[in-house]
Amino acid sequence: MDTRPGTPRRWTVLAICALSLFLVGLDTTIVNVALPSMGASLHVGTRGLEWTVDAYTLVLAGLLISAGALADRIGRRRVFRLGLVVFGAASVACALAPGIGVLVAARALQGAGASMLSPVALAIVVNVMTEPKQRARAIGVWAAVFGVSMAAGPLVGGVLVAELGWRSVFWINLPVVAVALVLTALFVPESRAQRPRRLDGPGQLLLIVVVGGAVAVLIEGPHIGWDSPAAITGCLAVAVALAAFGWVESRRAEPLVDPGLFRRPPFAAAVAGAVVVFVALSATLLLTTLYLQRARGMTPLAVGVVTLPMAIAATACAPLSGMLVGRYGPRPPLLLAGGFITAGGLGLVGIGDDTAIALLSPAYLLIGIGFGFANAPITNTAVGGLPPARAGVAGGITSTARQLGSALGVALAGGIVADAPAAHLATASRPGWLLVAGCGLLVLVVALAAPAGGPPDDGRQAVRARAGGQQVAGGRGS
Repeated sequence: MDTRPGTPRRWTVLAICALSLFLVGLDTTIVNVALPSMGASLHVGTRGLEWTVDAYTLVLAGLLISAGALADRIGRRRVFRLGLVVFGAASVACALAPGIGVLVAARALQGAGASMLSPVALAIVVNVMTEPKQRARAIGVWAAVFGVSMAAGPLVGGVLVAELGWRSVFWINLPVVAVALVLTALFVPESRAQRPRRLDGPGQLLLIVVVGGAVAVLIEGPHIGWDSPAAITGCLAVAVALAAFGWVESRRAEPLVDPGLFRRPPFAAAVAGAVVVFVALSATLLLTTLYLQRARGMTPLAVGVVTLPMAIAATACAPLSGMLVGRYGPRPPLLLAGGFITAGGLGLVGIGDDTAIALLSPAYLLIGIGFGFANAPITNTAVGGLPPARAGVAGGITSTARQLGSALGVALAGGIVADAPAAHLATASRPGWLLVAGCGLLVLVVALAAPAGGPPDDGRQAVRARAGGQQVAGGRGS
């Protein structure tokens, strides 16, 4: 394979890997649109329907870092292809599910497949795009794909459900998986850590308990009550598992997640930024869906059209953000992201039951611009200062942070409007929009911890990568 920066094959690899991110993002948003039809067809209530979404999120979040570490060890292309096969098989099981139990189990299997796609694909891109400015632009394109999937989900889902029924939202995954498998076999090179690290079984098990338990508590907390015995027990269990995880990892020569990573301010800031940005995004999507559908009586397809400016802005600004990161470093786009998210959240604080769409759309546009500028600097900061051998774990950590942010945003926003009748949803959602604005302010704080200048040149990047491998990992393996 030609490894010179900017060669067409590098961008082909990026396109193939971005396709997997599109698949993961589309599956989340498209399923949300189909939930009412699923409930009517399978004769199941709201809680069962919620678990068709939550089972996917729970398994995906719990396995992301472990999947990244496994890919670094046995081969990224191998794990990526396995993820595509598992995701495709689970999609067939979802489409053929005779009842809610089978559907939830198949969605959990989909989450396992998705965990092998997003962080592993990012690691492949990082190892192919070795020149810093090229890598920053590539990550900008990578971030734009999420905006495309966000835009496509409600629109495509609305059309499919209306014309072909809810099962079609799973059948549509199969041609995408088939194309990705063929292109991966033809164009994606195999890569792995130069020196395979020893498997960290205790760390991986504890990490699954920590992340999966945290997401489960965030999902169920608003429904069972945060002061209920089950919620309190769950929080204590997560806290104990987290303490045990930190103790185990600090005593291993080659830990799954090196605590030293979080002593690097740029990396810690990137992880915190990923959580905050996705709290804002998930809260925005939930509050908007409830407000427009329940209070305004809009169809899912109409909601997708109204929020289209947000998705288009996120898609358009993400590549520009990558270019800014490549030239000026991550701080300028993060400052823009924080400012726009704050402005968009404040613009929605005063909405009412009959607020004109012409006033809503500009606020959604501002939030979309902020989200578009946020993803590239966060991802680039997380992986840019580490040796390529650590890319799988770094990608898994930031992807996990995004899932935690999404779950936290849903829990917080859902708790804010949980008991509000449709007639009072607009008023009840105002604290949620203040939450979104507050997240924007936190992104501004995160920007201060990001590197101020542009990326180093190739020589300095190589030296820093070697130093990072020695200091952070106790060696270059992952």
